[in-house]
This record gives sequence, structure tokens and C-alpha cells, in this order.
Amino acid sequence: MCRYAEYGPYKNHFACFGCRKSFKRLPVSEWPKHLQPAEGVAAPAPCPQCGAEMVDMGLDFQPPPTDDVVRWQVVAFLYGQGFTFHSCGCGGPGYRPSRWADVPAFVESHRRRSAGEILAGRFAARRKVGGRA
Repeated sequence: MCRYAEYGPYKNHFACFGCRKSFKRLPVSEWPKHLQPAEGVAAPAPCPQCGAEMVDMGLDFQPPPTDDVVRWQVVAFLYGQGFTFHSCGCGGPGYRPSRWADVPAFVESHRRRSAGEILAGRFAARRKVGGRA
């Protein structure tokens, strides 16, 4: 069973890329009813230090040290590309690079491909196997 379903509630991990800090907070559903935002309205997540809006990185986010500027830049870039640390707790969100050198290969291997690109890849693989060029 997923660890997040078994115990809880777990606090969500939010990151402030400006301050290079991470904070945890309870899910909105666990807030007192009078503090919960209206249906369909996003709950604000201001940074306790600078007041800027923080981003939800997922329960499996382990922030880099505050002074590790490069790793924070990588995390911010990956977030901008749609990569967070959300999972159900069974196996985690999977590998996330922490060095710029590993980012291009990671993003390329995880980008969405059109149906045409997938089909072209299959044809190319068959040509390699069949020995025809």
C-alpha cells in the first residue's frame, strides 16, 4: 500500500526559489473550515520569509542546501519544465537530475512526443534491426 494513503495527513512541500528555502504545510482540506478558500479558488502559499508565492513541489521533495545555488537553479528550471516531486508514495517520483550536465538528457528523455515522432522512431528501430538502411 502507498505510504501516503496509510498514514497522514502529510504536509505538502512548498519551495521559494528566490529565498532558496522549502516549507511544509498541511493540505487545504486539513485547514479549519473558516480558513479554507472557496471552491475552485487556489489557496495562497506566500513564503514566510519574503512573501513571494511559493510552488508546490510534492511530498517527496528534498530541498538542496540553501547555499547550493546551482542545485536550486536546476530545481527551478525543472519545475518550469513541469517536473515536480509528486507521487503516491509507492516508489517516489523517480530520478531528478541535480547537475546542469544531466538536465538536457533528462528533459529529452521525458518530453512528450507526437504520434508521428513515435511512429518514425519505430520505423527507424525496425530498419536498424533488419539491417536495411
